[in-house]
Amino acid sequence: MILLLLLCNSFLFLSLLPSARSSALTTAIAANERLCFYVDADKAGEKIGFYFAVQSGGSFDIDFDVKDPNEKVILDGKSERQGDYVLTANTVGEYSFCFENDMSTLTVKLVDFDIMVESEPRREAPAKPGQVADHTSALEESTFRLNSLLLNIKRTQKYFHTRENRGFSLVRSTQNRLFWYMVLESLGIVGMAVLQVYILQTFFTKTGRRYKV
Repeated sequence: MILLLLLCNSFLFLSLLPSARSSALTTAIAANERLCFYVDADKAGEKIGFYFAVQSGGSFDIDFDVKDPNEKVILDGKSERQGDYVLTANTVGEYSFCFENDMSTLTVKLVDFDIMVESEPRREAPAKPGQVADHTSALEESTFRLNSLLLNIKRTQKYFHTRENRGFSLVRSTQNRLFWYMVLESLGIVGMAVLQVYILQTFFTKTGRRYKV
């Protein structure tokens, strides 16, 4: 009986946890390109989580803006490398999240982003307050503590994922620079050797005017 009661309480509080709709994507934004993504807020007061990080390209920066259904800018940034925001949807409708790679002329930016719409329904009173509340207060506290810990783990994973991608991009860029530096250095050495041979050959060649006697 006690086990059945605990299972019912667990199901109750799992159903009371905030429901969320999320989309984690990675996209490539070409030079001078503007790319937008859209999410719908079904009712006023919903929480919208917005996270992005530039994984590779140039100085790892991007311009972005967030607009509400009335085309009003509620959040923007210039040359940002990473961001983690929580917005409140005061208006029902479609919200736009746009990235713009306007500062680059040739570089393609790889952006990892996550948009999550989270609704927090109002908790309903249990049918038997005295019976349920005694057994679920500790369970409720543990559930929300686990939820907070999982969110912290998710953010830490995103941070290390971004650091890894940026480090790999930096190593690849350094390798390319070293390769072309070695190519230019080799061409310079070959050119100097050819020039030295030509100068020495010209120096030891006898030249002058010939007179007929």
